[in-house]
Amino acid sequence: MRDRSIKREVKPMEAMKKELVNKGAWTAEEDQKLAEVIAIHGAKRWKMVAAKAGLNRCGKSCRLRWLNYLRPNIKRGNISDQEEDLILRLHKLLGNRWSLIAGRLPGRTDNEIKNYWNSHLSKKIKHKEKQSGVATREGCCNGQQNRVEEKVNVEMREEENTSKGAEDSEINFDVDGFFDFSNESPLNFEWVTKFLEMDQGWSDIF
Repeated sequence: MRDRSIKREVKPMEAMKKELVNKGAWTAEEDQKLAEVIAIHGAKRWKMVAAKAGLNRCGKSCRLRWLNYLRPNIKRGNISDQEEDLILRLHKLLGNRWSLIAGRLPGRTDNEIKNYWNSHLSKKIKHKEKQSGVATREGCCNGQQNRVEEKVNVEMREEENTSKGAEDSEINFDVDGFFDFSNESPLNFEWVTKFLEMDQGWSDIF
């Protein structure tokens, strides 16, 4: 019974402390106090840093304030083309792991990179994908049109060849007339007589 009463008394006190923690915007005075304590004790053990600085802030709030705003080597804004390209490649590899991406960009914070991605890069990627999709569809349409034109040309060539073949087949050749010697004079048949005599000679030999 005694232990339960102690627990009941402790919980309200912890809740009161959490309610008293300041969650509003940071002031210049708070920033200065935090920076002075970190310069002495280092950027670690954030609950102790908040207590040493006399700030009515939680350790997480102090850590985020330092990492995102107060660090001496912090870089804000004016993200270069090289940094943008690196963010794109790292995001493709790591996804939304902003702290890991920020670790590859000296001076940049994960919060800034996340905001830049959501406000600029994601829209830029969607626009490029939309343009590439339109280009792909246009390429497909052009390819289909070229194939149709090629098919029409082949059919036209086949029709031309067919018509030429038909014209050639229409040429009449009278075989009976060609071998009709009824109107020839006897003198004109001397070569035929010689040919038959020669042919007869060859047949005797074989």
